Amino acid sequence: MRLRLGGVGFVLMTAVLAGTLPSRVVADEEGWIELIDSGAFDAWTPPTGAWAVVGDVRLDPENPKRLVAEPGTGVVYNGPTGRTRNLVTKEAFGDVAVHVEFLIPKGSNSGVKLQGVYEIQIFDSAGKAAPSGSDCGGIYPRAELRPRYHYLDAGHPPRTNAARPAGQWQTLELTFRAPRFDADGRKVADARFETVVLNGQVIHQDVAVATPTGNVWVLKQRPRGPLLLQADHGPVAFRDVRVRPLDGDGPSRPASAPEAGGAE
Repeated sequence: MRLRLGGVGFVLMTAVLAGTLPSRVVADEEGWIELIDSGAFDAWTPPTGAWAVVGDVRLDPENPKRLVAEPGTGVVYNGPTGRTRNLVTKEAFGDVAVHVEFLIPKGSNSGVKLQGVYEIQIFDSAGKAAPSGSDCGGIYPRAELRPRYHYLDAGHPPRTNAARPAGQWQTLELTFRAPRFDADGRKVADARFETVVLNGQVIHQDVAVATPTGNVWVLKQRPRGPLLLQADHGPVAFRDVRVRPLDGDGPSRPASAPEAGGAE
């Protein structure tokens, strides 16, 4: 992996040389850390299930609700059945910028979860006139599993429906601010999505989230946590997944990963 110094990259390099971070952590000159490399899942917690490295994906011409893969590298997808384990980074992050490119087939559902528990929804909802918090780009609602899965609130719908049709690559870029805690561990400020941009359009700006989203909303909040890519709700592919720590400390190993699954 490559490491070019500058800004946060210098902080990370210093930590690597000091032995406080594993050598797989790599930052470019602007501090971006690439999480998907050409042929391995070194940045992700094993086991990674049916996830596979491929060259590209496209809609299955015989079934547009599925994806077919092409040989090569640079793209990961969640296998031929379209359902497998979520990808969870080995490292934990606090304040962070995230860049993700994704592709889903018709009717599919995925998500990008900051600290494993604050979700930006990925969903096949292109063209919907009034998207909800559970549509593509929404900050997912709180929910409960029993007696049947149901929402407790509306989440935060995107300002506009910027989603592209199924089968097209889409780009999600965001800046996330972690919740703040005092010296005694009491929360003094909510987590916040500072900016969320989907396919070049700002869909959220300075939105506070008082709890985790989905059915994990009751979990204890933390100052740091892993990035999670959801893979258990339908076919999805990702490429160019990278993060840039914004708190000056770089990533760190999570003391204990949150229980970041769920039915959203």
